[in-house]
Order: sequence, then C-alpha cells, then structure tokens
Amino acid sequence: MTTGTISAAAAGSWQLGDRTVNRIGFGAMRLTANADGSPSDRDRAIGVLRRAVELGVNHIDTAAFYFSPRRSANELINRALSPYPADLVVVTKVGPGRDPSGEWLPMARPDQLRGQVEENLRQLGRDHLDVVNLRVYGPEPLAEHFGALAELRDAGLVRHLGVSAVTAEQVAEAQAIAPVVCVQNSYGLGYRQRNDALIRDCARHGIAFVPFFSLATSGREAGATDVEHDEIRAIAREHDVTPAQVRLAWTLHQGPNVLAIPGTGNPDHLAENVAAGALRLSPADLTRLESVHRGA
Repeated sequence: MTTGTISAAAAGSWQLGDRTVNRIGFGAMRLTANADGSPSDRDRAIGVLRRAVELGVNHIDTAAFYFSPRRSANELINRALSPYPADLVVVTKVGPGRDPSGEWLPMARPDQLRGQVEENLRQLGRDHLDVVNLRVYGPEPLAEHFGALAELRDAGLVRHLGVSAVTAEQVAEAQAIAPVVCVQNSYGLGYRQRNDALIRDCARHGIAFVPFFSLATSGREAGATDVEHDEIRAIAREHDVTPAQVRLAWTLHQGPNVLAIPGTGNPDHLAENVAAGALRLSPADLTRLESVHRGA
C-alpha cells in the first residue's frame, strides 16, 4: 500500500456531536517522550502534528496530564496548530491528574473538574473545549462528576461530553444527565473483548466508540511489543502492509461509529496509520482475524 499521500478521509467519517470527523484520528500521548522515557524532539513532534492535519486528520485526542519532564502534549498542539483549522476537533479528558513531578493524583472531586477544564483551555489556547471526556476508574457511580461537567457545558466552556474507561451501565447513567457523544475505552484486536457489545450499543444510540491502546493492547503506555500473532503477520504480507495497519483496519471494521486514534511521534508511522483507513479487508480476512480476536 502506498503511504504518505492517502488522506484520513479514506476511512470515512462520523458525526461527533455537531462536528464531522474522519474516522482515523491522532492520539497525542506519545508526543511527549520517547519509548525509553527520554524527552521527545520538540520540532519533530510539532512536525508530526502539522503533517497529521495535512493528511486530513481532524480529530486529535489529548489531556493536560499527557506530559513528560520537558514536554506537554497540549502545549505542543497549541504551538503546532494554533490558530486551529475550523474543522479540527480537539478532544481532552479530565478526572485523573498528575503533580508537577509526574506522580498520579487521586481522582478529582466534582468541584475540581472546572479547574482541570480551565487548565486544558489555558494550555491549548482556546476559549472552549470541543469535547471533554470524564475518565473514571472502577464501577462507582459517576453522576456527581458528570453533572459537574454538564454545568460547564451549559456555561459554554465545553461543547460536548464523553466518558472514558466505563461500563455500559455507566454510559447509561451519564446519558441520563447530558448527551454523551463518545465513549473512550481500551480495546483492540484480541484485547478487551468485553467491549464488543458496548460498541454495538453505542452505535444504536449514535455514540462514537473511541478505542485507545488499539495497537499497544496489553503493552499499554509502554507501547506495542515486537511479538505479533502469526495470522496477523500473514494477512499483512498478503496485503503488503504492516501488522499495525491490519490491526487498525480491523478496529475500524468493528462499527461505523468506531474512531481510531493511534498515536506516534514518528512521521513514517503517522503516514502508515492514516493509510490504514484505506485498507479493505476481505470477508475471509475478517474471519481469520475474528479467530485471533476470540483467542481460537
């Protein structure tokens, strides 16, 4: 597959609230540091962001707690893309937080969420946020926290709301308070299969499902390993693509409401990720990959 010229529009689009986004987006977490923990190259990170937009990416996922000792994802986005393109949707998340040394803080109280929203606004240089996801941990009720974000939405600081790391029950709880435009959970080929049903449920309600760690899967923040399933490697060879592109194409195939946000600080990997939106897997390919997903 030729990369570098394929647009993110090849993946199709989805209506995220009142905004239309291409289904291949970009996750900003990996912009702040290299795999070994060393600071990323600032100019290269800025170049990757600008190239992503040139390739048609109009959905960027970020958070104020995406930072390393020398880099902030939000500030890199601001430096690279401000003034922002009219069609660009920047999605951030609140709930967790980190102190200046990088240590994780307890889940924010509902009355602290406004401060987190304002922190994102300052770093991004914006007067409102397109979408804010409430990131939660565990099955506890989220009504008080989501209600606080709904108030910020009514005040005009936030345009749309979503939830992250949630169950179907928590999605319904949030929906009863304010419209939910997206659900962001960890999910990928052979990983977190319990989200299969949630993707379909979200589609029925017009809610985007935005998987994170779709390439890293169990590697999580550490990134993908070099170990790959033989069947995925075989399908990649048959299509003359990378295993990562097969994984992304499979992820997009799980529903028209699935929005992929692969992250990278490598411009070549960026082009490959975007090009994966043009990869069309055959019914036979999908049957083989379903066996991988089910662990058969």
